[in-house]
Amino acid sequence: MKTFVFDIGETLVRDDRYWGSWADWLGMPRHTLSALVGAVTAQGLDNSEALRLVKPGIDIPAEYAAREAAGRGEHLDESDLYEDVRPTLAELRQLGMRVVIAGNQTVRAGELLRALDLPADVVTTSEEWGCAKPSAEFFERVLEASGAPARDTVYVGDHPANDTFPAARAGLCTSHIRRGPWGHLWGGDDQVHATADWVIDSLTDLVGIVTARR
Repeated sequence: MKTFVFDIGETLVRDDRYWGSWADWLGMPRHTLSALVGAVTAQGLDNSEALRLVKPGIDIPAEYAAREAAGRGEHLDESDLYEDVRPTLAELRQLGMRVVIAGNQTVRAGELLRALDLPADVVTTSEEWGCAKPSAEFFERVLEASGAPARDTVYVGDHPANDTFPAARAGLCTSHIRRGPWGHLWGGDDQVHATADWVIDSLTDLVGIVTARR
């Protein structure tokens, strides 16, 4: 292992604030939108479909821009990170691993993440790259950022259809993390266990995996 590449939402960052702010913007109870996100997730749909259930015909990019213009756009700070993120990334780098953060997020999310000064060599998003998971192009970009062969690169994520399966098809090693709605929903799935090299409950498990292989 030479490089660890991390998904963002529900791998490094809690999505509570993201969906809560959308619920507030649309004038609906937060628990209602949260439940709808869970429902579309269980159906294997993109989570943005929850917004279309709330507001049929919604132009999501236009609404996103309106939120930003109103000063109610994306926000990330230290409290949005899972507690194991900063220490695990730092330990992996101390072990000589290259650390890359790359997930399906906006340009603004990339700016906010870089402002947190995480212990990572690269922090980028799908919108910055112009391609998104689960496309093969995204994982080609992942390998460019990795600087290591696919067999020496581990992609860590919570969503099988976006993370584990396409990363494995690209030849990368994979680690499925059981947290967030997607991670827990598919954490016990036979196909996930058959595909992922590791199924973990915490990012700190990765440090043990690295040290055990030395």
